[in-house]
Amino acid sequence: MSDTKQIFDIIIVGAGPAGLSAGIYAGRATLNTLVLEADQVGGQVTTTSVVMNYPAAPQISGTKLMQQMAQQADDFGVTIANDTITGLDLAGDVKVLHGKKQDYRAYSVILATGAKPREVGFPGESEFRGKGIAYCSTCDGELFSGLQVFVVGGGYAAAEEADYLTRYARHVTVLCRADALTCAPLTAAKALNNPKVDIKYHTEVVGVSGQDYLETATFKDTHTGAKTQYKVADGDMTFGMFIYVGTKPATAMFKDQINCNAQGYVLVDAEQKTNVPGVYAAGDVVAKDLRQIITAASDGATAATTAEHYVTALKQKLNIPLHPVKPKPKAAPKDMGQSTQISEASAPEPAHAGAWFSSEIKQQLQPIFARLTDNVTLQLLDDSSTKAQTLLGFAQEFVAMDEHLSLKVTKQYPENVRVPAIQLLNAQGQPTGIQFSGIPSGHELNSLVLAIYNLAGPGQAVDPQLKQRIEQLPQLQIEIGVALTCHFCPDVVAACQHMAVINPKISAEMIDLQEFPAYRKDHHIMSVPATRINDGETIFGSQTLEQLVAACEAQAQVKAEV
Repeated sequence: MSDTKQIFDIIIVGAGPAGLSAGIYAGRATLNTLVLEADQVGGQVTTTSVVMNYPAAPQISGTKLMQQMAQQADDFGVTIANDTITGLDLAGDVKVLHGKKQDYRAYSVILATGAKPREVGFPGESEFRGKGIAYCSTCDGELFSGLQVFVVGGGYAAAEEADYLTRYARHVTVLCRADALTCAPLTAAKALNNPKVDIKYHTEVVGVSGQDYLETATFKDTHTGAKTQYKVADGDMTFGMFIYVGTKPATAMFKDQINCNAQGYVLVDAEQKTNVPGVYAAGDVVAKDLRQIITAASDGATAATTAEHYVTALKQKLNIPLHPVKPKPKAAPKDMGQSTQISEASAPEPAHAGAWFSSEIKQQLQPIFARLTDNVTLQLLDDSSTKAQTLLGFAQEFVAMDEHLSLKVTKQYPENVRVPAIQLLNAQGQPTGIQFSGIPSGHELNSLVLAIYNLAGPGQAVDPQLKQRIEQLPQLQIEIGVALTCHFCPDVVAACQHMAVINPKISAEMIDLQEFPAYRKDHHIMSVPATRINDGETIFGSQTLEQLVAACEAQAQVKAEV
């Protein structure tokens, strides 16, 4: 992709189930295919706790299913890259996509941009996002352990996630505007038959309020108009409210060129064609009755097949030779993007028993460790606690996997440092500013591996201009509050710690909020990832490296003015 004049056969915008399915079919047809994703590979499916209705996978997590799709596309020679598309020129035989990193050209484009969770719009919803209001149960569910939780919605997601949230919450109440759940009976039964779930029909949220956290919610009966109020229970600091009321299509960047319906969804025909020749749409961004993983995958397969016929005919018309792309063999990646995912099936679970690393995960890590050229020391800050002993077992097993890794245990550390923790020391034994407060297991294993790869290996590629901006940043202390069940946290942690590798004036600390609840309470955090720069305002949600650099620059400017 270094050649910006390269013309792909197909560019797919979005790496959710529609985009990845399109990539699989396009790659298998030996088309030169690029998938561009602005955020995390997998899209909204990665926020789904358990997928129960995908054929041949009766019970699988959304993250694992998307990892398998991405690997399958990769096996067929498809390139998956991270960039944010800011504009598109779709007229003509060669389509041009303008990204933040570079421009991309293709003979055909598949729009699989998906949709984002829709807000209800009641007073206080935006104000208390991250402080009681949430949209992802797998990311934030554990932060509401032992608390009352409300789920707003009446469809598939509301029923499934209400059931899932009972593993953490004291009790879950579903607030449904209709007189019945609108999902399939078997899905509804998961919530209806759960003794920890109640459902209030004909109920909507009028508003929420509080001081540091969500403390009060007002509901209205849609039939009688009567209002009721819920106040946080004695002894609880807050309660949770998870929103599942549908999605908003991500069409802003191209709706002036592509026909959409009144709700903003793309209009396509039976072959996923839009009104522009050579441009197709697939997945949740499309106007249709059923938005499920399987329908998104079907859209992607149809769009790629239709695009294949279009590209073949166009090349023949333009006398351009066809150059089949052979599927690449499975091998260690030549480079690593902003993030990498260790197989969820083999990743250590937050609740640990037995060995930390399976043979499968060790096999996955070997190609990465094989590229290390410098030594790295994991320095364990030991406070003689049971948690420190658990962290010691994790660290001992981790460093045993490669000769470039070693372990140092110390009981001497400054009073203001969170312990137990692991700090990374460079080949000279000097601190790097990278710290893991808590055990970087679960999804955070990715962060630890990437930090070591960036510190002692070739490192992830960074745009030269962005790297220069990082190098120019002043002294900064970055803290990232995480939950080990969160799929979005590792990208933010890895990006911040990569900045610490590039600029020695920057420190980046991962903080497991379950292990350090005082930090969560002090900063009123009820959602992850939660990023704080120089003790500034908390930034909630997934952030790209570029967004984090911009936030650091803004915080540095504030500090300079003070």
